[in-house]
Amino acid sequence: MEIFKEQKVGEIVAEDYRTAGVFKKFGLDFCCGGGKPVAEACEQKGINLNTLLDELEAVTTEGDDSHNYKEWSPELLIDYIEQRHHRFVRSKLPEIETYAKKVAKVHGSRHEELNEILDEFLMLKDELLDHLEKEEQMLFPYIKELVRIDQTGEKMEKEPDFGSVEDPVEMMEEEHDEAGEAMAKIQKWTNNFTPPEDACATYRVLFQNLEGFQDDLHKHVHLENNILFPKALELENRLN
Repeated sequence: MEIFKEQKVGEIVAEDYRTAGVFKKFGLDFCCGGGKPVAEACEQKGINLNTLLDELEAVTTEGDDSHNYKEWSPELLIDYIEQRHHRFVRSKLPEIETYAKKVAKVHGSRHEELNEILDEFLMLKDELLDHLEKEEQMLFPYIKELVRIDQTGEKMEKEPDFGSVEDPVEMMEEEHDEAGEAMAKIQKWTNNFTPPEDACATYRVLFQNLEGFQDDLHKHVHLENNILFPKALELENRLN
């Protein structure tokens, strides 16, 4: 589909989340790196553009059974993100930490990368928990307040400590990039989440959990960077 060539990766996924699977297959980042046009992203990765376009066309012409997140209101997006993705992060972080510590202790002498994975994951854990709190306590309530003002015409009950929604949005996007980079390191150290032949059951469960965590993080960041945050910026600009 020629229309996809100049579209940004994140925009395509925002229009139809089923395309996320295609970009993942080709190793293209649709969340933190979603601001690149498809043609440019393919060129940088050495991917055959026409092959990618063919797969995008195939998946977008199938029957639509996916959520059209772009049509959701900011409040619905926030509630979904908190209940689905924030809850998932908080439940999975301690579980994965337990597996990572156990596997590093038992197998770290033979597979030194397990110690690097553990250290990186522990840093990521602390950063993500802090990140979720900032979104839930600062950014998300402000976005909901913007929606209330837009719907009622009333004045803001309390001015935010930051000047514009753009300020916390930029901070959250930077932290999304850092989380994405951390998981990219872990993906590299795990050989694309492929356990070695001598891996025990816990070793394999750890890698499965890390891959699932990365998949959820990609969707989580996509919903915020490519859909929720643009809606918030547009809403604030309209009210000013």
